[in-house]
Amino acid sequence: MTDVLGHARTAIARGSKSFAMAAKLFDPITRDRAMLLYAWCRHTDDVIDGQILGQGRNDDTRPPAARLAEVERLTEMALAGEPTGVPAYEALAQVVRETGMPPRYPRDLIHGFRIDMEERPFRTFDDTLAYCYHVAGCVGAMMAIVMGVSPNDKATLDRASDLGISFQLNNIARDVIEDAMNSRRYIPDDWLESVGLSPTNFAFPPNRRQLARLVTRLVNAAEGYEESARFGTPALSWRAAWAVLAAARIYGGIGRKVRDGGPEALESRMSTSKAEKLRAVAAALAEALRRKSLWPTPAPERTGLWTMPN
Repeated sequence: MTDVLGHARTAIARGSKSFAMAAKLFDPITRDRAMLLYAWCRHTDDVIDGQILGQGRNDDTRPPAARLAEVERLTEMALAGEPTGVPAYEALAQVVRETGMPPRYPRDLIHGFRIDMEERPFRTFDDTLAYCYHVAGCVGAMMAIVMGVSPNDKATLDRASDLGISFQLNNIARDVIEDAMNSRRYIPDDWLESVGLSPTNFAFPPNRRQLARLVTRLVNAAEGYEESARFGTPALSWRAAWAVLAAARIYGGIGRKVRDGGPEALESRMSTSKAEKLRAVAAALAEALRRKSLWPTPAPERTGLWTMPN
């Protein structure tokens, strides 16, 4: 095991139990590449947020713009094949080298960090969806390439992006109160106005019922992207499809718990138990083996869904 891969395996084991479980379903080569990609994503996110594996605070006192500049500089070095001396960026370099991943996708993720850093407004749901692409949809596309999808197969990469967008919509639904406490808000202005809320009062306890209606809209939208993503699984090996479908069930299950729990569900951070994850993995295996009959080609048009730019 190289130091770079060992670092990546440690990062996923400590940083995401759901992703770690899904990654076990990959063949060994895909699993290692997925872990390498995860290590870069996790590290850059931590640098931007000033956290350690998505938790707490680290001792980095630099302003956000300086942290973003570092992430951009080291990522560009990795994409150019220049040594960085940092395991997470060396992990990205290895993935790019082995898969031919276009540089646009890592750059798209960094653009998502910039959206957060600059606190750009979310006027409409299209703004929310564009953000979801830049922080998660592009990761879905990168994961598809790691799983063997050609970088030129835009139809399948669009479906992979759909899965990432669905994950992020569910995350927004689950974390809406926590994000508000950290001065972050991803529900668009026009949605808030539709239920009589504003960017300054939407998270107040008396407004939980109206907010729960918007959370339901988020999860319903996530389900549309999740279903679209399934039509990309026939392009994957059965093991890769198994992992994707398991992850879809696990992350989608979190959103559905939040939606079905109503206003009370907004008071605590929803998660899935180990038993629920195992049931999702078992159900996904049956789907993976039947994926070509369940989601045949040609796939239906992605009518009404946000599409990543060319």
